[in-house]
Amino acid sequence: MCKEFGLAKAFFCGQNCFKASWPTHKIKHNPLDPNYNYTGKLRPGIVTPLRYVPPEILRPDYAATGTPFEEEADSGHIPIYTNEEMDMIRASCRLGRRTLDLAHSLVAPGVTTEEIDRRVHEFIIDNNAYPSPLNYYKFPKSVCTSPNEVICHGIPDMRPLKSGDVLNIDVTVYLNGYHGDLNETYLVGDVDDDARRLVEGSYQCTHRAIAAVKPGIEYKKFGHIIQKTAEEFGLTVNRNYCGHGVGRMFHCAPNVPHYANNGAKGKVRAGHVFTIEPMVNLGQQGDDTWPDDWTAVTVDGKWSAAFEHSMVATATGVEVMTARFEDSPPLEISV
Repeated sequence: MCKEFGLAKAFFCGQNCFKASWPTHKIKHNPLDPNYNYTGKLRPGIVTPLRYVPPEILRPDYAATGTPFEEEADSGHIPIYTNEEMDMIRASCRLGRRTLDLAHSLVAPGVTTEEIDRRVHEFIIDNNAYPSPLNYYKFPKSVCTSPNEVICHGIPDMRPLKSGDVLNIDVTVYLNGYHGDLNETYLVGDVDDDARRLVEGSYQCTHRAIAAVKPGIEYKKFGHIIQKTAEEFGLTVNRNYCGHGVGRMFHCAPNVPHYANNGAKGKVRAGHVFTIEPMVNLGQQGDDTWPDDWTAVTVDGKWSAAFEHSMVATATGVEVMTARFEDSPPLEISV
């Protein structure tokens, strides 16, 4: 049994088993990799074990094995959903919004992203849904929390938030067989002018692109809108992560790049369901990945921010299915 840091029980069948498992288990005690050159000031903290999901909760295909077999076998065709399926996706998106609003309400100096993950996990389970990130390609937690120089896919840990941080929280829920995906970036306590400019510019990048969604527009056009907006705020756009289709699968076609002169194929059609989620940086556009194989960070250690919505193209425009509610906690920025 491992008592240090409050970790769950860990049993080994013998000395050989212990030796074989120790390289993985010791990361729970010391997640720092002395051979990795961290690009900024953040360092990984202690990560607790995967959380329990009751057996009656409907799960995606990767929940047990970590491999999303349906995604890997996907033909790349953009699905068109029936009205009944769209209602299911809307329900997932509404629960996702309620979940993200809960997470937002917890953001404050001294709070750990581990605590945010715990509350998010419990809320999703209490609503008879599955937290989509959990065990997706072995991701170890139920929500992505990405502070400061972390671009995306940050793993919740025991590091307390500090006044002056920015924090992106990315929520996806799997309800009745369909995913709903969204994220926002929040200011923690008192932030400097650059951090505020970053978050406000990120918000505008996403929402100006969404305003252009309608049948017939080429998917590559959104990147032009986003990059122009980012440059207006003195920001750069990450090129390695893109928006994506969502619904029956966590990630599927179409791909939605966020930078100008991209090679995205195809046009928006009524019934297409997808996300727009540009990740913009105060510094260079490139990224690196921590030794945990998930945490994507800026190459120069400067900060990053993002906003994401799931939407469906309608006959005349767009329906943002993860839109904020009237009682959603207000954002701390000018919008």
